[in-house]
Amino acid sequence: MKDFAGTPGTLTGLFLRIMQCVFAGLTISCVASTKDFFSFTAFCYLIASMGLQVVWSFGLAILDAYALIKKKVLHNPGLVSLFVVGDWVTATLALAAASASAGITVLFFNDWEHCHFGRECGRFQLSVAFAFFSWITIAISSLIMLWLLAAG
Repeated sequence: MKDFAGTPGTLTGLFLRIMQCVFAGLTISCVASTKDFFSFTAFCYLIASMGLQVVWSFGLAILDAYALIKKKVLHNPGLVSLFVVGDWVTATLALAAASASAGITVLFFNDWEHCHFGRECGRFQLSVAFAFFSWITIAISSLIMLWLLAAG
């Protein structure tokens, strides 16, 4: 298997995993800081999806850091297959949650022409932006994993 940017056990792979955790964590903190998020299923789903993303990405970031420290290669076909499935599942969940939450924020600002929740509306918008940033980094990782599996 090839060793290129973003593969497990590389510095760029570790950076992608850390950015996934950071953006997912920021999404959770923005949504959880509002008092009415539980009134909307989309934002509850967003928190659940980003929570799973934090756990998955943090675990793989630790694995990447270990591989970097020990100078190990994480290109075992079985392990890469697990990474591919996990990344694609979390990417799909993150995109669905971000899109559903974006639909709710569009409903607030465009269809109702103002938000009835005051300062919370800005937090909802910010959480959706962070969710999409998280999804972008997840999508990059999942495509790299698929490419690595196909190259093997």
